[in-house]
Amino acid sequence: MSIAGGYALAAALLGGVAGTIAGQTLAATGEWISLFDGTSLSGWREAPFSGRAAVQVKDGVITIGKGRLTGITWTGEFPKSGYEIRFEAARLEGNDFFAGITFPVNGSFCSWINGGWGGSVVGLSSLDGDDASENDTSTVRDFVTGRWYAFRLVVTERRIQAWIDGQPAIDAEITGRRVGLRPGEIDRNIPLGFASYSTAAGLRKIAYRRLSGERSK
Repeated sequence: MSIAGGYALAAALLGGVAGTIAGQTLAATGEWISLFDGTSLSGWREAPFSGRAAVQVKDGVITIGKGRLTGITWTGEFPKSGYEIRFEAARLEGNDFFAGITFPVNGSFCSWINGGWGGSVVGLSSLDGDDASENDTSTVRDFVTGRWYAFRLVVTERRIQAWIDGQPAIDAEITGRRVGLRPGEIDRNIPLGFASYSTAAGLRKIAYRRLSGERSK
Protein backbone atom coordinates (compact mmCIF):
# COMPACT_ATOMS: atom_id res chain seq x y z
CA MET A 1 0.00 0.00 0.00
CA SER A 2 1.26 3.48 -0.84
CA ILE A 3 1.80 6.14 1.80
CA ALA A 4 -1.12 8.12 0.39
CA GLY A 5 -3.31 5.03 0.50
CA GLY A 6 -2.31 4.43 4.10
CA TYR A 7 -3.35 7.92 5.09
CA ALA A 8 -6.66 7.51 3.28
CA LEU A 9 -7.35 4.25 5.12
CA ALA A 10 -6.47 5.82 8.47
CA ALA A 11 -8.85 8.69 7.79
CA ALA A 12 -11.63 6.25 6.95
CA LEU A 13 -11.04 4.25 10.12
CA LEU A 14 -11.27 7.43 12.14
CA GLY A 15 -14.67 8.21 10.69
CA GLY A 16 -13.36 10.97 8.46
CA VAL A 17 -11.87 13.04 11.28
CA ALA A 18 -8.34 13.37 9.94
CA GLY A 19 -9.54 14.12 6.42
CA THR A 20 -11.93 16.81 7.63
CA ILE A 21 -9.43 18.73 9.72
CA ALA A 22 -6.69 18.60 7.13
CA GLY A 23 -8.83 18.96 3.99
CA GLN A 24 -11.62 20.95 5.64
CA THR A 25 -14.37 19.28 3.63
CA LEU A 26 -18.09 19.27 4.44
CA ALA A 27 -19.48 16.26 6.26
CA ALA A 28 -21.89 13.82 4.70
CA THR A 29 -25.44 14.04 6.02
CA GLY A 30 -25.71 12.46 9.47
CA GLU A 31 -21.98 11.80 9.85
CA TRP A 32 -20.35 13.28 12.96
CA ILE A 33 -17.09 15.00 12.02
CA SER A 34 -14.54 16.18 14.58
CA LEU A 35 -13.32 19.77 14.26
CA PHE A 36 -10.53 19.35 16.82
CA ASP A 37 -7.78 16.75 16.59
CA GLY A 38 -6.89 17.02 20.29
CA THR A 39 -3.28 18.03 19.67
CA SER A 40 -3.23 21.23 17.57
CA LEU A 41 -5.24 24.11 16.13
CA SER A 42 -5.28 22.46 12.71
CA GLY A 43 -8.22 23.92 10.80
CA TRP A 44 -8.43 26.89 13.16
CA ARG A 45 -6.65 30.20 13.59
CA GLU A 46 -6.50 32.56 16.53
CA ALA A 47 -9.15 35.23 16.02
CA PRO A 48 -7.49 38.66 15.55
CA PHE A 49 -9.30 40.36 18.43
CA SER A 50 -7.67 43.42 19.94
CA GLY A 51 -6.44 42.84 23.48
CA ARG A 52 -6.52 39.09 23.04
CA ALA A 53 -4.63 36.61 25.19
CA ALA A 54 -2.84 33.43 24.10
CA VAL A 55 -4.53 30.27 22.85
CA GLN A 56 -2.86 26.96 23.61
CA VAL A 57 -3.51 23.26 23.10
CA LYS A 58 -2.52 20.73 25.74
CA ASP A 59 -3.85 17.38 26.95
CA GLY A 60 -6.73 17.37 24.47
CA VAL A 61 -7.96 20.82 25.46
CA ILE A 62 -7.92 24.18 23.69
CA THR A 63 -7.20 26.76 26.37
CA ILE A 64 -8.41 30.28 25.60
CA GLY A 65 -6.51 32.81 27.69
CA LYS A 66 -8.00 35.61 29.75
CA GLY A 67 -7.84 38.60 27.45
CA ARG A 68 -10.35 41.28 26.59
CA LEU A 69 -11.81 39.07 23.86
CA THR A 70 -9.96 35.90 22.87
CA GLY A 71 -10.91 33.02 20.63
CA ILE A 72 -10.46 30.85 17.57
CA THR A 73 -12.00 30.92 14.08
CA TRP A 74 -12.58 28.01 11.71
CA THR A 75 -10.71 28.35 8.40
CA GLY A 76 -12.54 25.74 6.36
CA GLU A 77 -15.96 25.27 4.84
CA PHE A 78 -19.08 25.10 7.00
CA PRO A 79 -22.77 24.79 6.15
CA LYS A 80 -25.07 27.82 6.40
CA SER A 81 -27.96 25.89 7.95
CA GLY A 82 -29.18 22.35 8.46
CA TYR A 83 -26.45 21.30 10.90
CA GLU A 84 -25.80 20.34 14.49
CA ILE A 85 -22.65 21.16 16.44
CA ARG A 86 -21.60 19.91 19.86
CA PHE A 87 -18.72 20.73 22.15
CA GLU A 88 -17.65 20.79 25.79
CA ALA A 89 -16.45 23.94 27.55
CA ALA A 90 -15.39 25.06 31.02
CA ARG A 91 -14.84 28.44 32.59
CA LEU A 92 -11.35 28.29 34.07
CA GLU A 93 -10.97 31.83 35.41
CA GLY A 94 -13.02 35.02 35.30
CA ASN A 95 -16.70 35.88 35.50
CA ASP A 96 -17.95 36.57 31.98
CA PHE A 97 -18.85 34.46 28.99
CA PHE A 98 -16.59 31.47 28.39
CA ALA A 99 -18.47 29.47 25.76
CA GLY A 100 -19.47 31.98 23.12
CA ILE A 101 -19.93 30.34 19.72
CA THR A 102 -20.51 32.33 16.54
CA PHE A 103 -22.16 30.35 13.76
CA PRO A 104 -23.84 30.67 10.33
CA VAL A 105 -27.60 31.10 10.03
CA ASN A 106 -28.73 31.00 6.42
CA GLY A 107 -27.15 34.14 4.89
CA SER A 108 -26.19 35.70 8.21
CA PHE A 109 -24.42 34.85 11.48
CA CYS A 110 -25.33 34.75 15.16
CA SER A 111 -23.61 34.13 18.52
CA TRP A 112 -24.76 31.85 21.32
CA ILE A 113 -23.47 33.46 24.51
CA ASN A 114 -23.02 31.37 27.67
CA GLY A 115 -22.19 33.03 30.96
CA GLY A 116 -22.22 36.66 29.82
CA TRP A 117 -23.09 39.92 31.56
CA GLY A 118 -21.46 39.13 34.89
CA GLY A 119 -21.30 35.38 34.46
CA SER A 120 -24.81 33.98 34.10
CA VAL A 121 -26.67 35.19 30.99
CA VAL A 122 -27.41 32.66 28.23
CA GLY A 123 -28.91 33.74 24.92
CA LEU A 124 -28.51 34.65 21.26
CA SER A 125 -26.80 37.79 20.00
CA SER A 126 -28.58 39.15 18.17
CA LEU A 127 -32.24 38.86 17.21
CA ASP A 128 -34.01 41.88 15.73
CA GLY A 129 -31.10 44.02 16.89
CA ASP A 130 -31.37 42.93 20.54
CA ASP A 131 -28.46 41.07 22.13
CA ALA A 132 -28.48 38.05 24.43
CA SER A 133 -29.32 40.11 27.51
CA GLU A 134 -32.32 41.77 25.84
CA ASN A 135 -34.19 39.39 23.54
CA ASP A 136 -36.62 36.56 24.25
CA THR A 137 -33.88 33.89 24.30
CA SER A 138 -32.25 35.44 27.39
CA THR A 139 -32.10 33.25 30.49
CA VAL A 140 -29.93 33.11 33.60
CA ARG A 141 -27.86 30.10 34.65
CA ASP A 142 -25.13 29.50 37.21
CA PHE A 143 -21.87 28.15 35.80
CA VAL A 144 -19.37 26.60 38.20
CA THR A 145 -15.73 27.48 37.57
CA GLY A 146 -13.72 24.44 36.53
CA ARG A 147 -16.75 22.34 35.64
CA TRP A 148 -17.15 21.00 32.11
CA TYR A 149 -20.49 21.51 30.38
CA ALA A 150 -21.81 19.79 27.26
CA PHE A 151 -23.26 22.18 24.67
CA ARG A 152 -25.35 21.27 21.64
CA LEU A 153 -26.62 23.62 18.92
CA VAL A 154 -29.02 22.87 16.04
CA VAL A 155 -29.54 25.36 13.22
CA THR A 156 -32.14 24.97 10.48
CA GLU A 157 -33.62 27.46 8.04
CA ARG A 158 -36.42 28.32 10.45
CA ARG A 159 -35.13 27.59 13.93
CA ILE A 160 -32.20 27.81 16.34
CA GLN A 161 -32.22 25.34 19.22
CA ALA A 162 -29.65 24.73 21.94
CA TRP A 163 -29.10 22.49 24.94
CA ILE A 164 -26.74 22.56 27.93
CA ASP A 165 -26.03 19.20 29.55
CA GLY A 166 -29.03 17.81 27.70
CA GLN A 167 -31.42 20.44 29.05
CA PRO A 168 -33.18 22.85 26.65
CA ALA A 169 -31.61 26.32 26.72
CA ILE A 170 -32.87 28.01 23.53
CA ASP A 171 -35.73 27.37 21.12
CA ALA A 172 -36.06 30.33 18.75
CA GLU A 173 -38.27 30.52 15.68
CA ILE A 174 -36.38 32.82 13.31
CA THR A 175 -38.72 33.05 10.34
CA GLY A 176 -39.25 36.74 9.61
CA ARG A 177 -36.73 37.82 12.28
CA ARG A 178 -33.50 39.69 11.76
CA VAL A 179 -30.60 37.46 12.79
CA GLY A 180 -27.20 39.10 13.15
CA LEU A 181 -24.15 39.77 15.27
CA ARG A 182 -23.71 42.22 18.11
CA PRO A 183 -21.72 45.28 16.93
CA GLY A 184 -17.99 44.96 17.55
CA GLU A 185 -15.17 42.56 16.81
CA ILE A 186 -17.15 39.35 17.11
CA ASP A 187 -17.41 39.28 13.30
CA ARG A 188 -13.78 38.14 13.40
CA ASN A 189 -15.19 34.78 14.49
CA ILE A 190 -17.11 34.15 11.26
CA PRO A 191 -17.97 31.79 9.70
CA LEU A 192 -17.59 29.69 12.85
CA GLY A 193 -15.69 30.48 15.99
CA PHE A 194 -15.42 30.38 19.75
CA ALA A 195 -14.64 33.28 22.08
CA SER A 196 -14.45 34.26 25.73
CA TYR A 197 -14.56 37.71 27.28
CA SER A 198 -12.20 38.63 30.14
CA THR A 199 -12.32 34.96 31.03
CA ALA A 200 -10.08 31.94 30.57
CA ALA A 201 -11.85 28.94 29.06
CA GLY A 202 -11.28 25.36 27.99
CA LEU A 203 -12.76 23.74 24.86
CA ARG A 204 -12.78 20.10 23.80
CA LYS A 205 -14.73 17.47 21.83
CA ILE A 206 -15.86 19.83 19.06
CA ALA A 207 -17.81 18.06 16.32
CA TYR A 208 -20.63 18.69 13.87
CA ARG A 209 -22.94 16.90 11.48
CA ARG A 210 -25.25 17.92 8.65
CA LEU A 211 -28.97 17.27 9.07
CA SER A 212 -31.36 15.76 6.57
CA GLY A 213 -34.41 18.06 6.54
CA GLU A 214 -35.84 20.09 9.39
CA ARG A 215 -35.42 19.20 13.03
CA SER A 216 -38.19 19.47 15.67
CA LYS A 217 -40.44 22.45 15.03
